[in-house]
Amino acid sequence: MIEKKIEDKLNAELDSPKIFIQDMTGTNDHFNVIIISDSFKGLSLIEQHRKVYKILSDMVTKEIHALQLKTLTQEQWKKED
Repeated sequence: MIEKKIEDKLNAELDSPKIFIQDMTGTNDHFNVIIISDSFKGLSLIEQHRKVYKILSDMVTKEIHALQLKTLTQEQWKKED
């Protein structure tokens, strides 16, 4: 349920994202999230993560206690394949 809420928020704010969410502990509050979106073009890694944290700000520390992020543009994602 939390994963769906995270995904919905990111889908609403980012440009055509591909989102992969993993509950790291089974407790629904520690997540590993990979986000591929061209919304990250031209942003530093810190700026990309800040953008995600801003989108999820109402959930962080309340519903999300730990968030491990990996953010990539579509081009960067294709290079990793």
